[in-house]
Amino acid sequence: MPPPRTVQWAQLFALPAKSALPKQGRLRQAILEAILDGRLTVGAHLPSSREIAILLGLSRNTVTSAYLQLVDEGFLESRPRRGVFVAPNARPVSAAQTEPLMGSSRQAPDWTGRVLRSLLNRPTLSKPEQWSAYPYPFIYGTYDTQLFPTEDFRECCVRSLARSQLPHWTPDLEIDDVPELIEQIRTRLLPRRGVFSLKEEILVTVGTQNAYYLLAEALFDKGTRVGLEEPGHPHARNSFSMRNPQFVEIAVDHEGLVVDALPGVDYLFITPSHQSPTTATLSLDRRQWLLRKAELQDFVIIEDDYEAENLYEGEPMPALKSLDRSGRVIYIGSVSKSLSPALRLGYIVAPRALIHELRLIRHTMVRHPSAFLQHAYALFLSLGHHESHTRRVNQAMQQRLNLAAQALREHLPEFQFSMPQGGASLWLQAPVWVDAAELGEMARAHGVLIEAGDVFFGKPPYPCPFFRMRLSSIAANQIAAGIHALGLAVNDLARARGEKRDMTASAATPLALPG
Repeated sequence: MPPPRTVQWAQLFALPAKSALPKQGRLRQAILEAILDGRLTVGAHLPSSREIAILLGLSRNTVTSAYLQLVDEGFLESRPRRGVFVAPNARPVSAAQTEPLMGSSRQAPDWTGRVLRSLLNRPTLSKPEQWSAYPYPFIYGTYDTQLFPTEDFRECCVRSLARSQLPHWTPDLEIDDVPELIEQIRTRLLPRRGVFSLKEEILVTVGTQNAYYLLAEALFDKGTRVGLEEPGHPHARNSFSMRNPQFVEIAVDHEGLVVDALPGVDYLFITPSHQSPTTATLSLDRRQWLLRKAELQDFVIIEDDYEAENLYEGEPMPALKSLDRSGRVIYIGSVSKSLSPALRLGYIVAPRALIHELRLIRHTMVRHPSAFLQHAYALFLSLGHHESHTRRVNQAMQQRLNLAAQALREHLPEFQFSMPQGGASLWLQAPVWVDAAELGEMARAHGVLIEAGDVFFGKPPYPCPFFRMRLSSIAANQIAAGIHALGLAVNDLARARGEKRDMTASAATPLALPG
């Protein structure tokens, strides 16, 4: 049996199991945590590098390198012929603990009454905290580990950290953006959508949701009439709602927004490339009529060019912004969505007077998006990695859409859907007796996650038979099994509701959207 002291050291320096760091970094992390949480006190004598190496099964060089780095950083000190000790100032000084003043009130503020703009009761897209434990996640907001261009993106991050590149992104940018990224957006991304702009007309945002919020802060108030697609993008609705405008829901069909149904508005938010969530593409005739109507009725269009790069068939439809001749279109794009939504990089293209105002508002909120990330992504674009990654994603998504369509026709033939021209999702309509939120709860028991459709509506029907299945987070070889499991959940719901499934309907039937 090892001596107690050896057992204590083994427990104290146990290397973190789940860590991206090499062994030297993991040992350094273990020692540092022991110092900072007080388990190794100031002046404590650490074991020799030989002892630690034998104890943890590491090379002596690994332990010595970890010790030397901690000495350089002031956490340890080396005393000649005595060993290594915890340095005197290794732990930061903490504020002294004191008792509350005698007689002071312990009643906390009523935050429910104090919060003036709450989103607690507003529906939004969400997923379970442990979503990755579900075998069939047909959901939004995650990335595909199989498609992430790890080596390419790492190359760009490492290049950005080169000494020669530090002056490009380490200074405080104040209200500005990294010029290299603005130039890549202006010359590489926008021209593909037929949009040409000056650098003064582009603002980088912390993702598209930040763009929504900035525009709402600058343009909306309680009297502003804002048109939204119905169904539409819940994140835009929630961001806009912080300024409490008057929302006007406008019907959507298989050609996108029904322009003839458009009433009087001040602003119109639209996702014309692949309508969120139905995936319909706004026809060219409707685009032209919408722009003409904007002039006649004096309103401004906010265009989110949602998933425009994900096109699998046909010619790309020109962005509304590219057809705009009167400056009535504000354009929102994403730089990083196809890579990973977690990177949070988007942009706004608008007249320079509005962009200047938005820069000042952004400055009060976040100053500017990460300059390091902007610079790294500018390299990612300039080296052609973005284009090659987009091609890989499109090929993978097209394959997954075809697999999903085949499985749906086999296991859920009574569910209606239309094959999109692009994007990474399918919008489905279940039989009228199905409420998708209830189906979603049943599906979880079978390991399936779907996005119930009620969250996409400003005025959802009940039962709401619509739901979305995203394909960006599930492996191709899991799609058929996931849809089969969803069919089992439909059977469960049918038994619970006393319904009998009709398996003879055709999945090619066009969707019948409410309104």
